[in-house]
Amino acid sequence: MSNMEQEYQQGGSSFLKGAFIGALVGAAAALLFAPKPGRELRGDLSDKLAVVSDKTKEVCSTVGTKATEIAKTVSNKASDVMSTVSESRDQIMSTVKEAAADVSHEATRASKDVKDQAADATTDVAQELKQTPNH
Repeated sequence: MSNMEQEYQQGGSSFLKGAFIGALVGAAAALLFAPKPGRELRGDLSDKLAVVSDKTKEVCSTVGTKATEIAKTVSNKASDVMSTVSESRDQIMSTVKEAAADVSHEATRASKDVKDQAADATTDVAQELKQTPNH
């Protein structure tokens, strides 16, 4: 279970605890300040508690649905990011390989050119040495 799911579950249970405690405090306050007879007051409190309980269940259901939707959205976005990163990595690797091949080709060609020029220079020097009168 991920940290986000754990925090959500803890937050949901904290909410439920808070709603329950709030309902109890409200019921106690109603008992203390109500001008109604006990039996009528208990009936009203029971009705109010049922309403609070229904609302709490409704809120929990909504929160659960929204959390599931958010988790799916986050999962989809993470998958999209991973795909984009993977594609970018592949493109970069391809570009680097092409550049390396180009550099290698240029280095080989430059090496051949230097070799040819050195051979030509050697030939020229040898011909000049033959043409000098001391030889």
